[in-house]
Amino acid sequence: MHAIRLHAFGPAENLSYEPAEDPEPGPGQVRIAVTAAGVHLLDTAIRSGIQGPLPELPALPTIPGREVAGTVESLGEGVANLWLGKRVVAHLGFSPGGYAELAVTDVDRLHEIPGNLDSAQAVAMIGTGRTTMGILQFAELGPDSVAVIPAAAGGIGTLLVQYAKQAGATVIGLAGGPEKVARVEKNGADLAVDYKDPSWPDQVRHFLGDRAATIVFDGVGGDTAREAVALLDNPGDTRTDAPRGKHLVFGWSGEGLHNGTPLIVEGVTEQVLGPVMMQKAGGPNPIRTLELRALAEAAEGRLTPAVQRFPLAEAAAAHRALETRGTIGKVVLEP
Repeated sequence: MHAIRLHAFGPAENLSYEPAEDPEPGPGQVRIAVTAAGVHLLDTAIRSGIQGPLPELPALPTIPGREVAGTVESLGEGVANLWLGKRVVAHLGFSPGGYAELAVTDVDRLHEIPGNLDSAQAVAMIGTGRTTMGILQFAELGPDSVAVIPAAAGGIGTLLVQYAKQAGATVIGLAGGPEKVARVEKNGADLAVDYKDPSWPDQVRHFLGDRAATIVFDGVGGDTAREAVALLDNPGDTRTDAPRGKHLVFGWSGEGLHNGTPLIVEGVTEQVLGPVMMQKAGGPNPIRTLELRALAEAAEGRLTPAVQRFPLAEAAAAHRALETRGTIGKVVLEP
């Protein structure tokens, strides 16, 4: 097979497209002929040598990537024959190996891909989609809601806009540059504004009139988040009888994935990633619970992920585009 290998931590150029040994499925595992592999911002940090939330950095050389979709083409010992030939999607957890023509994973991680989704869409929902479902557990959206969504042209932002609109909320989408703003508008936002324009908060206030935002979905942090939180009703007012909005924090990509810190505003901020999200999902396997919810939303047509596709051989270009905010939606590599 061919795969993307990383021989030394560093810039995107260190990702090399080259022949690699076919992986063999062990007991309880399957081998997938990969048709789509997800690229996550965390992948760029690991490639740079930043450990982040991982228990440890992978040993080098390594094949990056932790989200794959394709067809099961080989079974390990103890795996039922019914999986052979099925279209599946899986998150590989902390195990790398996704940027390749073949990938191995435990059968317990598999989901059969609904017939109306292609592989790239399935990959988007198994990673970005499950995170979106986790975030939405903390949001109560309805016709009285005014949702502000920074990075609204991104993978999570695209899904949040769709979900909030279906709930009847007024949706304000923020994006960087005219092309992304147009995409957010087309995705259904009531107002789409360019956060690179210093006047964007005034544009939002003019649009809302005497209303205030009720919730900010914050995955970016920094100045954009501060301006967005200022649109909430009485941000930072800790009086128990004060009307207030909600600031849901699930990342701070605008500050650098691991160099920044989340914006915390007393009385309105709630951090929703990690154990908090898993505890809220509940059940014996909360991650799988969220994955199933995400795939069901897409299968039933309520959510449609945005996908930007790159050939597998151009993984370095995909990483550069993601790091410079030059992408729209979920980034996917296709062998």
